[in-house]
Amino acid sequence: MKDKVAKVIEKIKPILAADGGSVELVAVDEKSGVVTVRLTGACGCCPHAAMTLKGVVERMVREAVPEVKEVTVG
Repeated sequence: MKDKVAKVIEKIKPILAADGGSVELVAVDEKSGVVTVRLTGACGCCPHAAMTLKGVVERMVREAVPEVKEVTVG
């Protein structure tokens, strides 16, 4: 599952880079289905970070990897 999530994260990076941000994969808990990411660059301090996390990162990861139940920032 971690490899699948990592591939999706790589696809998301150019989307966030358009606004000066990025995302890093921190951890994947295969038992709980929770993925932890770190928003960096402009995304790290942006007031819209929660919307970016849920609207872009979590949506794309969960669509590509149905085993993922939640994406959190850590």
